[in-house]
Amino acid sequence: MDSARHAAATPRNESAARLRALIVDDEPLARRGLEIRLQAHPDVEIVGQYGDGASAIAGLREHQADLMFLDVQMPGMDGFATLRAIPAREMPLVVFVTAYDHYAIRAFEASATDYLLKPVEESRLEQALARVRSARAQREASGHCAQLLGLLGELSGRPPLDLDEALKPDALEQLRREEKLAVRDGGRTVRVDLRSIRWIDAAGDYMCIHTDGDAPNGNTLILRATMREMEKQLDPQRFPRIHRSTIVNAQRVVELRPHTNGESYLRLDCGQELKLSRSYRDKLSVLL
Repeated sequence: MDSARHAAATPRNESAARLRALIVDDEPLARRGLEIRLQAHPDVEIVGQYGDGASAIAGLREHQADLMFLDVQMPGMDGFATLRAIPAREMPLVVFVTAYDHYAIRAFEASATDYLLKPVEESRLEQALARVRSARAQREASGHCAQLLGLLGELSGRPPLDLDEALKPDALEQLRREEKLAVRDGGRTVRVDLRSIRWIDAAGDYMCIHTDGDAPNGNTLILRATMREMEKQLDPQRFPRIHRSTIVNAQRVVELRPHTNGESYLRLDCGQELKLSRSYRDKLSVLL
């Protein structure tokens, strides 16, 4: 467990407009990089830096921070487990920091104060801080807590959790085991059983999700979306992209047949054949 480095605390009544911030990341270089970038923002005061969730929670209670830059992928207590351990009345504004998390990016966009991708860019940090300042000016603690609970629920397309559900020790694990894909289509949300998906392909500005169904060739759900949006919601180990316009459910592949020029053909358990293009040959390890 990394030891905390504390900055001198400034009484709230002497700097009411300042943002008292914690940096929580298990990578010392990442913490240092964010610290250097924040020096350009005089209204941000770093009151603590921590390498794990447990120390961060203790530091939050000690320093009564307004803002937490929270790494998602930390060993032991990850970012989401850290959030679950913070009482609602103590919850600061949260900016998530992540290298890339295919489960959560879309949820961050919808529910977090903001998120930053590593390596952190100056322009994105400025945008995030602008959102933080705006949120602090108008937020209520209960409203922010509801946003975070909504985030935990959105990880699996479930409705927002209530506080008791979110604080259960296995809450995040249950969400990640949820076998549903939530796809937004205009004003509606369609939830699709992941196990029923055979493959997904692009058709212009639309995505075709081919699933098991009563029809002879199964059912096809057509949604206005992009391939990138679909990839962000799906685990690439279970749903690898095999062509610029095709994603496949790896569990449904029953045969792989090499073809010319480094390409291959996959046969699914429903009889459908799909091309694995040369550009995606690195996905063979997932499919075999």
